[in-house]
Amino acid sequence: QVQLVESGGGLVQAGGSLRLSCVASGRSFSSYTMGWFRQAPGKEREFVAATNWSSGRGYYAHYADSVKGRFTISRDAAKNTVDLQMASLKPEDTAVYYCAADSSPWPTDNMDYWGKGTLVTVSS
Repeated sequence: QVQLVESGGGLVQAGGSLRLSCVASGRSFSSYTMGWFRQAPGKEREFVAATNWSSGRGYYAHYADSVKGRFTISRDAAKNTVDLQMASLKPEDTAVYYCAADSSPWPTDNMDYWGKGTLVTVSS
């Protein structure tokens, strides 16, 4: 059974930092696209960051414009983990953050697996 479990959410002040972690199990995700999405209160889910594997070139990272320069996605293929280091947090970053994975190459419009989410609250 494939499972993705997020951790690291919490309450931080604007300008602060937080690191989210996602542990995947049930199979190897080394060749999968893995990423983070978020859903703020009253808003639709949106893409945050993703990392995909290119067999001849390695891993590539992708970011939503709203988080470029502030968030960094990283992964440990051997451990089936993917992290999201968030810095310079803004109140607009407040959301439930979800880890997701997909076997399809990036970009993909439908992730195969999802975690249950971890809440990040940024106070002003």
